[in-house]
Amino acid sequence: MKIRTGLGIDFHRFGTGLELWLGGVLIPFSKGCIAHSDGDCLMHAICDAMLGAAALGDIGFHFPDDSPEYKDIAGSKLLSRTNDLIREKGYCIVNIDSTICLEEPRIAPYIPQMKSVISSVLKLDAGSISIKATTTEKMGFTGRGEGIAVLASVLLKAIA
Repeated sequence: MKIRTGLGIDFHRFGTGLELWLGGVLIPFSKGCIAHSDGDCLMHAICDAMLGAAALGDIGFHFPDDSPEYKDIAGSKLLSRTNDLIREKGYCIVNIDSTICLEEPRIAPYIPQMKSVISSVLKLDAGSISIKATTTEKMGFTGRGEGIAVLASVLLKAIA
């Protein structure tokens, strides 16, 4: 069986008066991500991990942030299109592991819903999706509440 791994990472600054989308879920918070798209860091990191595993470049290559086509696009749409790209190359997802780094808001209550959304978009069993959250113990830009960072890894296998 041919297998491949990929690592994705995404960062966004917070801005006031914006919505905070993570894993396709709107999180109640006073700030959101400054971005050309909806700023869904989790979806973006997963897309990058998928593209990397399939050796297809990165999210910026496929969905450039200076293209009007992707202005305010939902992360779930980018994830679906990325899934189409890896399937066209002959791969499917085995599992996803991700870590969201931010001080606030607390997102643990939203993780089951995030997993459900991602599972639905990818047509992947929710048990194959791991989403964890951590703080940076008040260190760095995430610790100061200036933004968010997400890391994701993906295991792909060749479609039989």
